[in-house]
Amino acid sequence: MTERDYSHRTLLEKLGVKPEHRVAVRNIENAAFLAMLQSSLAKAPATALRGSYDLIFIQVNSPDDLATIAIAAKHLVPNGGLWIFHPKGKAASPRDSEVRHAGIAAGLVDNKVCAFNDTHTATRYVIPKARRT
Repeated sequence: MTERDYSHRTLLEKLGVKPEHRVAVRNIENAAFLAMLQSSLAKAPATALRGSYDLIFIQVNSPDDLATIAIAAKHLVPNGGLWIFHPKGKAASPRDSEVRHAGIAAGLVDNKVCAFNDTHTATRYVIPKARRT
């Protein structure tokens, strides 16, 4: 099987951002990403979780931040995506396994990973198809 080449895609394309999406952001510390996101959307991203969103981006920098995953999961549209930006590397805290456990505990499944920046990985979590209404 041939691997797909995504090197020509922008970060927003890899994350699946479309101008019409309703987007929320929580705890994102990357000003360049926020500016890029703002300029690509028809409506500015929300910073508070009220209602339902096509995409939610959250950043977790410590195990204490993992509780945000379950809260954000409740605000996804059925076919939406929750992107979690988390530290990468052997010394990362929280570890990938901790992030994954929190996503699964929130009733989600992970289905895509991409590099966010030099220090963080982006993992997408979605509502399992069997539970979408």
